[in-house]
Amino acid sequence: MLAPLLGLGQICAWGSLYYSFPLIVLRMEAELGWSKSELYAGATIGLAMTALLSYPVGVGIDRGHGKWIMAGASFAAMIVMAWWSITDSLLAFYFICALSGAIQAAVLYEPAFAVFARHVGARNARAGITHITLWGGFASTVFIPVTELLINAVDWRNTLLWLGAVNFIYGLLYLWLIRPQTDLDHAHTGEQKLADISRDRQIVRENLGSSLFWLILGSLTIYAGMFSAFTFHMYPLLQEDGLSERDVVLAIAIIGPAQVLGRYLVTIYAPGVPLRWLGSVMVAVFPVAFALLIQANPGFWLVAVVFAAYGMANGIFTIVRSFVVPEMLSPHAYGALNGIITIAATAARAAAPLAAAWLWTVNQSYGLVMWAIVGASLLLAAGFWTAAWRTR
Repeated sequence: MLAPLLGLGQICAWGSLYYSFPLIVLRMEAELGWSKSELYAGATIGLAMTALLSYPVGVGIDRGHGKWIMAGASFAAMIVMAWWSITDSLLAFYFICALSGAIQAAVLYEPAFAVFARHVGARNARAGITHITLWGGFASTVFIPVTELLINAVDWRNTLLWLGAVNFIYGLLYLWLIRPQTDLDHAHTGEQKLADISRDRQIVRENLGSSLFWLILGSLTIYAGMFSAFTFHMYPLLQEDGLSERDVVLAIAIIGPAQVLGRYLVTIYAPGVPLRWLGSVMVAVFPVAFALLIQANPGFWLVAVVFAAYGMANGIFTIVRSFVVPEMLSPHAYGALNGIITIAATAARAAAPLAAAWLWTVNQSYGLVMWAIVGASLLLAAGFWTAAWRTR
């Protein structure tokens, strides 16, 4: 029951807090006259806040507070989106983005994975985490068209109110169905809690002194920056390439089902294959996919094929990165180690959209942006291959 709950929660959280952002700010740019760089600076602020809170959130979940963390953040999302819906101030918008980033630290994949890993034990979490990502893969497919529909029907401000209501409802479900006292790793005595805390701290210290940990952290940081830059800019990128608004929405909507298909194929045909080897194959797909988008005016069907390949690779790699800690580092301190990796990865996610916006201003084109993303994907492949070889 917990895996489907967390999976559906990922659809709502990613869809309302992350994938809706480019569509909302496009309308804000038109109505309020703020520049692209000013608006994407808000995304950077929010993601920086996510990075700052990732480690304490992970530690909190390791200690059994996942229910209150995820439910409280979902309730806060409703309030923040209501504030966003009435703002006309750039400074207020930046405060809203910071709060939204704090919320994302508590409700997106990493906390959901940590809650589930604590429930069943990290070594037993692969199937459930895959299940969560199967659901989460529908976030862009569901929420990009729905957000576009709502914006056209009731404007972007009222759309934010609807998105906030979705989060409130899901917060109630988290309160009802997440039960830390039934977790496999739940410590029932004060002595056991202290022992678990001491063990986890020692594991964190040992990993911070390991070159393998830093290699994995570096690879996942590059991946996060690449993913973020492309996700935040793919909508205007495709419009710049000459695709109609309808074709852009259709192309982006392909990513979700492709992610789900990739995860489903792994579940059926590769349930026992080491995830480091699956990851080694997937990281080779990214440079090819991005390079194909560099050409001028790609047709819709080429874009559709590229987005399908990107979606499948990204979907499978999401499973890989979720299980890097127990498979390649340690079965304990899942939330804490993942939190440290997420700090660096989210910092990259924070900087990448703004960096891409600055690159766009060099010649008012996404060509240079795409070359930078191709270069990052090559570094990702080299780093992950090295880490996989060292843990063979």
